[in-house]
Amino acid sequence: MRVRFAGATDIGRKRSHNEDSVSLPADTCLAIVADGMGGHASGELASKIAVETIVRHFRQTANAQTLTWPYKVDRGTRSDVNRLTTAIMLANIEICEHAHRESHTKGMGTTVVALHLLDDTAIIGHVGDSRVYLYRDRTLSQLTEDHSLINDYIKMKRVTAEEAENWRHKNVIVRALGMKESVQVDIISESPRVGDVYLLCSDGLSGMITDDHMAAVLAAESDLEAAVQRLIDDANEAGGIDNITAVLARIEPP
Repeated sequence: MRVRFAGATDIGRKRSHNEDSVSLPADTCLAIVADGMGGHASGELASKIAVETIVRHFRQTANAQTLTWPYKVDRGTRSDVNRLTTAIMLANIEICEHAHRESHTKGMGTTVVALHLLDDTAIIGHVGDSRVYLYRDRTLSQLTEDHSLINDYIKMKRVTAEEAENWRHKNVIVRALGMKESVQVDIISESPRVGDVYLLCSDGLSGMITDDHMAAVLAAESDLEAAVQRLIDDANEAGGIDNITAVLARIEPP
């Protein structure tokens, strides 16, 4: 199978600078979206470090037969899952160490979602509340689970989904790169089909337009670049209160 990618990031209508970072494939089928947080330009730096560290690790390990990594390798898991998990954990360490060296960046952090596509498997690595969706058979499904306070409250049934819309702490993140020196990485493995479209996005998109709205855009726009731009435009039209990033990956016939 072949994979076609498209992606873009936008400052939005309310922010003075863009703290999102994005990476589209160059020499491997790896796409990344990171949404930084922190004072001044620290969020922008954290997301940049995350993306660069993950891409660098993938390049350094591309042709390795036996890999020596700073974390225990789960021998019962595919090496590609270990590779993505380790890359994200290394990004977390890089951010923490930078914040320790440079006091003005203390407290910086970032979410991250990464999609690594193999011939028969889609591997997703995830920390934070940036999301990965799967558009299949004209239905959009959220694959990742937000690592946010509001999502924890919903799972504990302390807040309903309807109440969550106006909850004042809805943007509080409970897991992100840079929060602690160790981080738990959620991994999802999928079996892609021809015609599937994966959507990676920051909460500047998912927080502004509904899942149904995103599905309607993907149904209406067959051109991936046009679909990305329309998603961003619609999020801006809805208020654009945050930076907006969207990446699309479509599985195509060989």
